[in-house]
Amino acid sequence: MDWQNVPSPDDIIDVGKKKLSDYGKYIPWIIFGLLIIIGLRGVIYSIGPDEVGVMQRFGKYTELSSPGLHVKIPFGIDKVTPIKVEKIFKEEFGGGSSGLVSTRSYGSNLEQSLMLTGDLNILDVRWIVQFKIKDPIKLLFVVRNPVNVIRDVSEIVMRRLVGDYTVDEVLTIKREEVDHLAQVEMQRILDDYQTGVQVITVKLLDVNPPDKVKPAFNEVNEAKQEKEKMINQAWEAYNKAIPKAKGEAERTIREAEGYSLDKINRAKGESERFLVTLGEYKKAPEITRKRLYLEALAEVLPKVKEKYIIDPRQSSILPLLDIGKKGGPQQ
Repeated sequence: MDWQNVPSPDDIIDVGKKKLSDYGKYIPWIIFGLLIIIGLRGVIYSIGPDEVGVMQRFGKYTELSSPGLHVKIPFGIDKVTPIKVEKIFKEEFGGGSSGLVSTRSYGSNLEQSLMLTGDLNILDVRWIVQFKIKDPIKLLFVVRNPVNVIRDVSEIVMRRLVGDYTVDEVLTIKREEVDHLAQVEMQRILDDYQTGVQVITVKLLDVNPPDKVKPAFNEVNEAKQEKEKMINQAWEAYNKAIPKAKGEAERTIREAEGYSLDKINRAKGESERFLVTLGEYKKAPEITRKRLYLEALAEVLPKVKEKYIIDPRQSSILPLLDIGKKGGPQQ
């Protein structure tokens, strides 16, 4: 190996200085190019199809940007905050996460979901709130921490409404009513606070008694169901017996009314016939008397099985008692 051809450290340093001096003339251009790239990145920005951009210049609001590419003044002079105005955000209570970012941590889900009803029972209530941004300017500049405001308002409204109903109503027939009233009340309060938020849905997801009292609660429900069952059975028997009795009573009344009407009509007919006969009798008493006698005989004789003809000159009816018997009296 020829040690004379090996470069010394000084030679290596000199070569490096020479190459650095050759590249040094390009460094300003490189820096300039980087500044242009950084500037262009700060000048051009894009807004998504479901967003609007809130433009601020030196921190003061200036305008809203529509979806698409736009240009702004770089280096922190103009600042654009994209706000999703078409997206439906969701906040879950008693379990779950929010659609926006909350700036403080809330208590445990159990503390949030336990509520007192109007009849002093405790329920584990879980619900959701769906909302969208209707005014991004108010959302950014009027209210601080809008998500916290939404959560606080929702919890306050739900606790008040649950406290207005009994435990059975919240569990069964009044759930939709609670949903509607909670949405209306939340919207009113959020509008008063100028949050720029539109409440889309408030819905109870799950309503149950706490785990510690579930056995007792189930026993009470079973007793109530048994009570309702017995009441329904009683009403069923009532509905069968009462209409039948009413029908029988109505039928008896109608029969009595018919019987009464028949008797009245017959009595009227008999009285009219008697009056007519009386008029004929007054005109010809003897003839009328004989006609009545003959009519009575014509009506009675066909019904008689044995007939006895008595001679008015006969002093006794004994000789005639064998009339119609086999053999008859001897002549």
